[in-house]
Amino acid sequence: MYNILICDDDRDIVNALKLYLADPNYQMFEAFTGQEALDIMEDQDIHLILMDIMMPEMDGISAMTKIRVHSNVPVILLTAKSEDTDKILGLNVGADDYITKPFNPVEVAARVRSQLRRYFQLGGGAVKNDSYQVGGIQMDDKSKAVTLDGEPVSLTPKEYEILKLLMSNPGKVYSPKEIYRVVWKEKPYGSDNTVAVHIRHLREKLEINPAEPRYLKVVFGQGYKLEKGR
Repeated sequence: MYNILICDDDRDIVNALKLYLADPNYQMFEAFTGQEALDIMEDQDIHLILMDIMMPEMDGISAMTKIRVHSNVPVILLTAKSEDTDKILGLNVGADDYITKPFNPVEVAARVRSQLRRYFQLGGGAVKNDSYQVGGIQMDDKSKAVTLDGEPVSLTPKEYEILKLLMSNPGKVYSPKEIYRVVWKEKPYGSDNTVAVHIRHLREKLEINPAEPRYLKVVFGQGYKLEKGR
């Protein structure tokens, strides 16, 4: 499933693009200002953005510049014929392509497919999985079920999200601040103790001996990671 964000202050254009891109492999997200697009990027794993240039609050160029600070997700600008200067500026600051209004539905679909293909072939992104397995721990993200060696494990929502983050990248070390920012979606003030308590509870539920964990490891001074176990 590919997550596509359509950002335009004209709701009719947003609805038209959703119609042009109707595909069971696409999940659509809507934004009507640049700031709304940034907010969605904070909460969702977006794989491609269709971004209008001229919008209130924050224009598409400004929003894309902020997105480029932390993401290389493909951005296709939505432009009018009179916006040639803005097209050039957009391409210079990180846009991957542009489509001129009024849109050709076939062209829109083709350019979206092309950018998604390029992005994933170059290793820029990964489609979100519905299931994960690390050692004896299995997670089904559709049903939100977790099992350990075939036995069900009951987790709180925050414990589940922490485990999902760690299982999505086994062996990768996440600092408490990173975990807090992703799971709580807040600025990580006082995050170390909060995350540590949740990690301790996860160990109690997933480890035979929480004092000598097989899976949930502490990397001193850096954070936590999930290993495959012994």
